[in-house]
Amino acid sequence: MGDPDRRDTSLDLTGDDLRGLLAGVLALAEQELGAARSGPVFERPPSAVEIDRVIGAHRGLPVDGESVDDLLAACAAVLAAGRRTTPAFFGYVQSPAAPVGVAADLLASAADQNVTSWRSSPAAAAVEQQTLRWLGEFVGFDREATGILVSGGSSANLTALLVALRAVADPDADRRAMRVYASAETHFSVAKAATALGVGFEPVPVDGDRRLDPAALRDAIAADRAAGLVPICVVANAGTTATGAVDPLDAVAAVATDEELWMHVDGAYGAPAAADPASRPLFAGLHRADSVCIDAHKWLYAPVDCSALLLHDAAATARAFGAGADDYVRILAEQPAEAYAFWDHGLELSRRFRALKLWATLRFYGARRLAAAIGEEIRLAAGLAELVRAAEDFELLAGPGLSVCCFRHAPTHLDEHALDEHNERILHDVQRDGRVYLSNATIDGRFALRACITNFRTTRADVERVLGVVRELA
Repeated sequence: MGDPDRRDTSLDLTGDDLRGLLAGVLALAEQELGAARSGPVFERPPSAVEIDRVIGAHRGLPVDGESVDDLLAACAAVLAAGRRTTPAFFGYVQSPAAPVGVAADLLASAADQNVTSWRSSPAAAAVEQQTLRWLGEFVGFDREATGILVSGGSSANLTALLVALRAVADPDADRRAMRVYASAETHFSVAKAATALGVGFEPVPVDGDRRLDPAALRDAIAADRAAGLVPICVVANAGTTATGAVDPLDAVAAVATDEELWMHVDGAYGAPAAADPASRPLFAGLHRADSVCIDAHKWLYAPVDCSALLLHDAAATARAFGAGADDYVRILAEQPAEAYAFWDHGLELSRRFRALKLWATLRFYGARRLAAAIGEEIRLAAGLAELVRAAEDFELLAGPGLSVCCFRHAPTHLDEHALDEHNERILHDVQRDGRVYLSNATIDGRFALRACITNFRTTRADVERVLGVVRELA
């Protein structure tokens, strides 16, 4: 019959293999943290052909496994072929993972708790709720904030619009008549979420600083009501992706209150800057929003994925998601805290322990140190803008807005159309060069090189290197 206490198909490792695997993984993690400190962005110019070679793209499904050493070597090759968020990585919006967050994320994966409810993961559920309160206090939204952690800003914005729809609209109303408002500078995930929900999206004009125009918002709402449409929500920006613009939150909140609309703030990128004392006035009125989203992996140095949807009213998410659960997930509990279920407050049932990496980061560094890092990155972006203004062969196109600066190389002999093509070619070469990394934006129809600084390792020397690299490649 064999030993009843063992099975032949176990996936457990021997003690030696487990220790070797963990030691190898820790060595690779240390190597990646070191590469993120020193660069370059790419060890070699990225190529689809090279990536296919590294992973053995045409290799069939492995039938028999390989050794720990072979597996670690394959993982090392994949990591070496990837992109590092180095001090000179100024593309997109992604902060490097703080070492404390990396360690906590490994622990979360090792524990592998499914944070569906308090019942399934009591400590993890409590940590997530505490983390949300801390985050609400950090940005000045609500020190008793409630909400939920999701994968990213797109998911948070979709969840917020679902909550708004249930909170404001008649459940029997025609969704095709409903309208969501946001500035023309708003991230495309908001329009995408509105489309997914079957409601209309209304882009609102911006002012000269690329901020939503409250007067234009009032006009759009009035015109839609006169046409028999149903306004339900306005989305304000706390730091647009393209230029870092912060909408006039207090004025937008006044419109939302007068018109009885839900106000959601997309602060996926910029909301953490509200903790910087010098930037705090930009965010006046943030506390008046009904909901706010913040991506901790964008500017709070947490590993991907970790986005928070914060609310004042926990009942708002319960109204949107707290119905229709099957009997097998019914919770039997004596205390209210023990009856809490995240599936009553969001779209997901299976949920990983996202909170631990942010909770550990907030505990280890503290709010003051994190806010100081954010403030320094804002000043570095302002310094880059000054370098652009002082250079005869560069033109500042927008900003600085928070930690974003948009500019272009502008030699005088090129006309407007030629400048766009010229800067497109520069960006292509910059992104493959590896010394610095920029992304792009369109500013008033012009192609811009975009630098976004959200890296606690970036120094003034890294910023000063940007224009020289661009000149060289131009």
